Amino acid sequence: MAGIIEKEIDAVVGLILNDYNLDRPAASGESRYIDKMELFGQPERDIIIEMVCKLRRILFPGYFRDKSYRLYSIGHNLSALIGDVIYNLNKQIGIALRFSPKFENAAEGDIEIAAQHISLAFFRKIPDIRQALELDLDAAYDGDPAASSKEEIVFAYPGLTAITVSRLAHELYLLGVPLIPRIMTEYAHSLTGIDIHPGASLGRYFFIDHGTGIVIGETTEIGDNVKIYQGVTLGALSTRGGQSLRGKKRHPTIEDNVTIYSGASVFGGETVIGEGTVIGSNAFIVSSVPPGSRI
Repeated sequence: MAGIIEKEIDAVVGLILNDYNLDRPAASGESRYIDKMELFGQPERDIIIEMVCKLRRILFPGYFRDKSYRLYSIGHNLSALIGDVIYNLNKQIGIALRFSPKFENAAEGDIEIAAQHISLAFFRKIPDIRQALELDLDAAYDGDPAASSKEEIVFAYPGLTAITVSRLAHELYLLGVPLIPRIMTEYAHSLTGIDIHPGASLGRYFFIDHGTGIVIGETTEIGDNVKIYQGVTLGALSTRGGQSLRGKKRHPTIEDNVTIYSGASVFGGETVIGEGTVIGSNAFIVSSVPPGSRI
């Protein structure tokens, strides 16, 4: 048995390398996407995830600080941190914009200028994001008697983690940045089990309790003071239309002061859940309900 791999390894390596033939047309007449080898022309997922962690430190400076920080230089350290994230975000946005049809044939200089404007516009939104997160923190504390303190929520609650990343990613989504927002929210998804598309619009004072298994689709609109529990799906009624449905309202609208209990599913772009409605566990809803309903 010894030596079999040594005898066959060259043939196996050659077989795989031959499968990378970029000149071979796929069934559609184009080269396969999985054969791309532009290693330095793709957004770098590890750097984007690192930026998410640093952005959390910027949003919550007293909670997620770097171990090398010192109290007497907190202002200086935050300034350096902000500068570092802007630099890396600008670089990643510049790469990602090449995947946007808007910049498909744009000159390199135009892409660089656009990336810088987007990076600055995003950071100008940080105070607004922090204000929204303060209200989300209030909603979690006010709505959960199991929470012993707001510090516990910031450190430990997956719902607030998912909402934090979603609010960051949503701003980049609104600014027209491809790829990066979804990488951010899928990173949060992997940490929390909560899947929020960066296109989803989240209202103020939003509380996700427990959270595991929640899915919130791209065109979902959520009002203020909404509370949802684990296993809730806010989804599309059908996706059989595929890419022909791009840009259309496919997911529900949840008005203010709505509570949706565990396992409930609400589907459809024309579905509106009226203000003050309470949806019980495991309900399946595919049409609008009036304000104040009990389902």
